[in-house]
Amino acid sequence: MAAMETNLGKGRRVLLLQGPHGPFFDRLGRGLRAAGAEVWRAAFNRGDQVFWSDRARLIPVTCGPDDWPALCTRLLAELAITDIVLYGDTRPIHAAAIRAARAANLRVHVFEEGYLRPYWITYERDGANGHSRIMDMGIADMRALLQGETPAPPEAPAHWGDMREHIFYGALYHWFVMMMNRRYPGYRPHRALSVRREFALYLRRLALLPLHAAERFAATRAIRAGGFPYHLVLLQLAHDASFLHHGPFATMDDFLRQCIEGFAAGAPAHHHLVFKAHPLEDDRSPHRRVIARLARDHGLTGRVHYVRGGKLALLLDGARSAVTVNSTAGQQALWRGLPLRAFGAAIYAKPELVSDQPLPAFFAAPRPPQTEAYRVLRRFLLETSQLPGGYYAMRGRDQLMRQVVDRMLAPGDPYAMRQAAGASDVPHLHLTA
Repeated sequence: MAAMETNLGKGRRVLLLQGPHGPFFDRLGRGLRAAGAEVWRAAFNRGDQVFWSDRARLIPVTCGPDDWPALCTRLLAELAITDIVLYGDTRPIHAAAIRAARAANLRVHVFEEGYLRPYWITYERDGANGHSRIMDMGIADMRALLQGETPAPPEAPAHWGDMREHIFYGALYHWFVMMMNRRYPGYRPHRALSVRREFALYLRRLALLPLHAAERFAATRAIRAGGFPYHLVLLQLAHDASFLHHGPFATMDDFLRQCIEGFAAGAPAHHHLVFKAHPLEDDRSPHRRVIARLARDHGLTGRVHYVRGGKLALLLDGARSAVTVNSTAGQQALWRGLPLRAFGAAIYAKPELVSDQPLPAFFAAPRPPQTEAYRVLRRFLLETSQLPGGYYAMRGRDQLMRQVVDRMLAPGDPYAMRQAAGASDVPHLHLTA
């Protein structure tokens, strides 16, 4: 009797593009090779190159961004690539690669930070965030694919993720790009700031972690001890892809202005407004000064607060509502049953969960989410696109590698696999943190 074929990756020829800062894509490449796939890595700068261990399968991309689409199309054909893998689908080099892959009918694997941070990462096909297939699915569609009663969510997480490792690998990556990038004359960063400025901001953030922690502790304690009702604004990075590509605001200042104007027009006079900065905020944009000026202009001095990064749970636990563009932190508000107003495209922006009230009306009497509907969304995510683990700490990568290769080599994307299997014969995976 012939032996059963166990090389799931046999015949798969995989091209990895840019991944999370650090060694995750190298670890992923080794896992795919162990499963029988052939794997190459396209390096667009020295930071990409230094974290890739298989030099024989490294492809240095030395051309400029204008020449990349043609080169990508040629690489896909010459190497007979069947799959491309990338982290985030909106940066220009990835958007161009996705177009080329779709034209050639190839599989597109997209990684992102977890929709349910901090214990999971997101793995999807063809697109993530506002480009995810789940954007076209309603709560009723998800409920129909789930079997049995959906349990109540466990206690919401109290932290964002592997913060120190994330910042460390970001700084190291930008150091290599800044100091050793001569081989890549055509490289252009996908963000507006120079690599030198990005590196300086990472170093500054690392150096100031203790000071920022003390500042954050004092601000959070003052709010929690203040005895006033407050609403929480969940800020994102102004250069975040979800904010830029899947939100309605041209700048973060526009969002800040709308929040304060809505609060001034509708909130009871004894309520306060708290702006919570993203954990990776590096002060490249003067949000604190803009917020203070807008508060003065609208007669809200003393009622508007700014908290830098850190743990979200301490503030969410006492909040009356939350507002965001489309931050994944919105799910932590839903996890707690808090009313949520989201302005951008987000996978949780379903009518059962997110209010569509004008901001003055929302701050006056926010409409809460349907608790059972959120349980359905969360369980559906956990059984499809969310994989336990992380990119930046070794323990997170170890955990992630236990599932990610099998998920990538499956015949369909996570949502199609769930739909094809039906509601009765798919095991319920990792439903608790």
